[in-house]
Amino acid sequence: MNIQPVSEKFGELYGPGAELFASPGRINLIGEHTDYNGGFVFPGAVDKGIVAAIRPNGTDRVRAHALDLGETAEFGLREEDKPAQPWARYIFGVCREMQKRGAAIGGFDTVFSGDVPLGAGMSSSAALESTYAFALNELYACGIDKFELARIGQATEHNYCGVNCGIMDQFASVFGRKGCLMRLDCRSMEFEYFPFDPKGYRLVLVDSRVKHELVGSPYNDRRASCERVAKVLGQEFLRGATMEQLDAVRDRISDEDYRRARYVIGEERRVLDVCEALQQGDYETVGRRMFETHWGMSRDYEVSCEELDFLAAVAEECGVTGARIMGGGFGGCTINLVRDERYDSFIAEAKRRFNEKYGHEPQVYDVVISDGSRRL
Repeated sequence: MNIQPVSEKFGELYGPGAELFASPGRINLIGEHTDYNGGFVFPGAVDKGIVAAIRPNGTDRVRAHALDLGETAEFGLREEDKPAQPWARYIFGVCREMQKRGAAIGGFDTVFSGDVPLGAGMSSSAALESTYAFALNELYACGIDKFELARIGQATEHNYCGVNCGIMDQFASVFGRKGCLMRLDCRSMEFEYFPFDPKGYRLVLVDSRVKHELVGSPYNDRRASCERVAKVLGQEFLRGATMEQLDAVRDRISDEDYRRARYVIGEERRVLDVCEALQQGDYETVGRRMFETHWGMSRDYEVSCEELDFLAAVAEECGVTGARIMGGGFGGCTINLVRDERYDSFIAEAKRRFNEKYGHEPQVYDVVISDGSRRL
């Protein structure tokens, strides 16, 4: 993480005395688009994230500098003070959501930077929210618990950034633990750490460096599909629904809603299968479930794209243990579980074939499972 440049820029703009905080991005091994359906997710924090230098300034205004963009914003802490810059709304939203929970926070100066690859599905926005929620909670001694810090990040997305997201990204960023993945029950909010030490395998992201701009709100549309089906089933969420129940109401829902729900119901089962397989050290089953998730996201949930389907197919042909699209979809990266002896040949082949077809090489990131939000 870019600690030194952040400290130096803060000193240049605002003087000495800043404290440093960091929060990570995340990967999700399996359990995609299940969080807002009350299901299970299986994320881990990574060694890439956001680092921020922060110092209260004794006023009621925030002065913020985004180092990577070279942009500065200044705003107050009242609802009508919402800044124009999209990146600044994340910081503003965190402040407002903390105030709504009774936190007495004041103005502050801050500089932040990140090394979470943008657009790769590693949740740079959640890392940004978690960094400021954690930091302000510490600096102003607000006494807000870690789960509520994650909810503050989620509420920021809902109320200030126009994204109706689940809780997974913020949870993983706040609660991450080195060497562990976390199974989170998004309905009860109970979670469990699972040691993740795939000896003989490597976890790697292959980033297509493609992001398809879409008309409308495809993420919110899919959430609405799931909510419609749950309502027909007489449930709050799709969580716990069976294929038998879904088939019984097929004539009362659209084909599209049926396929969306079929994916979510299958994904709930796959997450539990993967947990069981990890406890037994059975990474081959983990890999098979990853491929099943990918093609379900592609064909039923329709959040993949040609480039990611191509990368998943190349992974299958290269004998990769498991691969799938990671993140909300429509671009970004695949997450791949690869045997050590196949790693080099797979990466070389994926780069070569992708470049031949699309005119640029994908970016490759080895995944290191790391700690969550913290003071540096």
